[in-house]
Amino acid sequence: MKSVSPQELRTLLKDSKAVLIDIREQYELEICKINAIHIPMAQVSSQLNKIDTEKLCVVMCKTGKRAAALANMLFTDHEMSNIAVLEGGILAWIEQIDNHLELY
Repeated sequence: MKSVSPQELRTLLKDSKAVLIDIREQYELEICKINAIHIPMAQVSSQLNKIDTEKLCVVMCKTGKRAAALANMLFTDHEMSNIAVLEGGILAWIEQIDNHLELY
C-alpha cells in the first residue's frame, strides 16, 4: 500500500493533487482536525460517492493502522488504485506539521 509523509501530504493538498479522507470517529474529530472530508470508517463503503477518485485519495486516522486496513479494503473490494495512507496518522501530522493541535 502506498503511503505519504505529512510533509508530502501538505504539498499535495496545497497543490490540489490529493483529497484527504479522515476516517476517525466524531469524538476524535472534536479533539483535533485538519482540513479533510470526514467519513467515519464504518461508513466509507456507503459514502464512496464523496471521494474524488480523479485525485490521489489519502486516508487518515489517528496512527495510520485503521487507515491502512481501510485503504487495503478500498483497493481490494472497490478497485481504487489511486489510494494512499498518511504515515503515522494525525499524530504524525501534529508532530511534524502543526503542533498547535491537541494530542490524544
